[in-house]
Amino acid sequence: MTVQIIIIIILTIIIHATETLTYSIRLGGIRLKKIAVALSLTGIVLLIARTSNMFQAPVIGVIVDRAKVDPTIDVLAIFHLILFSASIGTLLALFFYPTCSRLAMLMIERLEIEGSAIALMKTSNIYKLKRTSSYLRRPRFQMIHILRVGGIPKRIMLINMVVTAIYTTGVLSALYASILNPAHSTTANMATGVVNGFATILLTLLLDPQIAFMTERALIKENGADEIAKTYGWLMIARFFGTLLAHLLLLPSAWLISWISGIMG
Repeated sequence: MTVQIIIIIILTIIIHATETLTYSIRLGGIRLKKIAVALSLTGIVLLIARTSNMFQAPVIGVIVDRAKVDPTIDVLAIFHLILFSASIGTLLALFFYPTCSRLAMLMIERLEIEGSAIALMKTSNIYKLKRTSSYLRRPRFQMIHILRVGGIPKRIMLINMVVTAIYTTGVLSALYASILNPAHSTTANMATGVVNGFATILLTLLLDPQIAFMTERALIKENGADEIAKTYGWLMIARFFGTLLAHLLLLPSAWLISWISGIMG
């Protein structure tokens, strides 16, 4: 049980850190004026991260199944711990934002040369990975000062926060609904893919086009890279608050899924 929880926590941290760091890829594309290649690489990373989130359900489902026969297992506490790990992953992304924005420029240039992500992975070796240490940059307090400047699209931040919360808690709420309504547990379990898919669609339809539009506008501005870097920073912060909001949505979403499962059953 403990090993499974650790695996889920590590996986959650990696997924949310990776997905949040896609902003650094976009920023690298703007600085290199190679946004098409950057967006292609961003799409690949997002697809892997959002698909990987669905693989959590079977592992977490084992814990839920054990909790149904063992009332001493506090599933709700475990789920909140998983949500907390999502916040940790997002904070790690904020910490490594300066470093990854520089690494993203290297990856974009290499992707343009290699022509595909598969070829890029094939040409990556231990020697090249060791060279990435030269790109390490630690966050500075100047970043906080920059983020205090106004002009941030608050509506997009709000959408990012809410959709991130739904996306983060979707699978967990559906699985917890199977505990709340054991008579329709199968229906509730099957809702994990539906809820996660719905959240992914929201991200794709409501958020990704807006970010792409802001990225495109940054290309034609003289100081566009600096402005969009600030915007991306705030969007990452909005994602962090979205992972915190997920704690509040966990139970209400579970009850809603449980109620819907009852109607459908």
